Amino acid sequence: MGRKRALLVGINYPGTKAELKGCHNDVDRMHRCLVDRFGFDEDDIRVLLDRDSSGTQPTGANIRRALAQLVGDARPGDFLFFHYSGHGTRLPAETGQNDDTGYDECIVPSDMNLITDQDFRELVQKVPNGCLFTIVSDSCHSGGLLDSAKEQIGNSTRQNQTQSREREEPSDSGSGFRSFLKETVRDVFESEGIHLPRSRHSQSHYGGEDQDETYAQPTDGHTKNRSLPLSTLIEMLKEKTGKDDIDVGSIRMTLFNIFGDDASPKVKKFMKVMLGKFQQGQSGEQGGLMGMVGSLAQEFLKVKLEGNEEEAFKPAIEQEVHSVDEVYAGTKTWAPNNGILISGCQSNQTSADATTPQGSSYGALSNAIQTILADKRGNVSNKDLVMKARSLLAKQGYTQQPGLYCSDDHVHVSFIC
Repeated sequence: MGRKRALLVGINYPGTKAELKGCHNDVDRMHRCLVDRFGFDEDDIRVLLDRDSSGTQPTGANIRRALAQLVGDARPGDFLFFHYSGHGTRLPAETGQNDDTGYDECIVPSDMNLITDQDFRELVQKVPNGCLFTIVSDSCHSGGLLDSAKEQIGNSTRQNQTQSREREEPSDSGSGFRSFLKETVRDVFESEGIHLPRSRHSQSHYGGEDQDETYAQPTDGHTKNRSLPLSTLIEMLKEKTGKDDIDVGSIRMTLFNIFGDDASPKVKKFMKVMLGKFQQGQSGEQGGLMGMVGSLAQEFLKVKLEGNEEEAFKPAIEQEVHSVDEVYAGTKTWAPNNGILISGCQSNQTSADATTPQGSSYGALSNAIQTILADKRGNVSNKDLVMKARSLLAKQGYTQQPGLYCSDDHVHVSFIC
């Protein structure tokens, strides 16, 4: 029997514009479940919470470091588990090219140092054969979090959305950017619990209509979603840096400027490509969103280079970039085989952070998982867990639809181990 090792992350962002209530409770419950039901040793469970400032904080660097250690120490036969409760967000593609969702889905660490879907894919690719790595992300837009993984239950990937998007928008980059702006405005409203109607064209994995909307407010208690709108992310980055000139087109550059070597590998690769374009005199020549990003990058790079701050680019320059596609949302690499993602919702949906009238707070998916496991003795397969969670959440008044992303071989294996 292989070892069982886990990393649990819960972020409530206390005292900020992004504050949530249930993420710490999700982690506490999952911790007990891993020990009592799945036989994990306490010493093999790492927990990162922003409950107080005394412990190791769930920053981007600390989460990445803990994940790297979790995977780096793995051996064939081991069972790895990562649970995340917190905000999710999504960044628009850097060019007119699109990945299988059209965005970079990210989780949001306590310091806003985003971890991207590509980061997770590259992490899972390092999992040794014969080792199983299960990820539960109770966050918004989590359906695309394990980039390139095969979608078994859900309709987040572009293959299932192409027809509806073609009906709604022409494929030119200007229309794509207008679509992104509409989604940004929608995210702002929905983060405050204001639901806006959406089109209902897309077809679900099972042939029915995808409602393409956020959760429905349950009949009692209070519910907030776990989506961090780009407008809020930008405001928090402005507060962090003291700069007022941050906008949608400069988020990646801002993240690199703040975090340097601790930034997402994808952000560092992006900056390396931007530096190359600037040095070749090509920056800003491309149309669409890339043209806007390119001009902002040109100004940023010029200031840095003229100020003899070349050393600031060292973390980017040291990145291996085999193709410019690696920094775009259109990366063409093989799908992760040893990873399993159970998402709280589809990539175009939000996940609920709920508080009951009695004051108990939790993530809707996390609560559903605990309810299902408590009601069922013995093993529960990944597919059964996700299908039961979908049914339970619908009965509770939520429209978020959990998803399952993994290889065919892992659809019917037992959840976690």
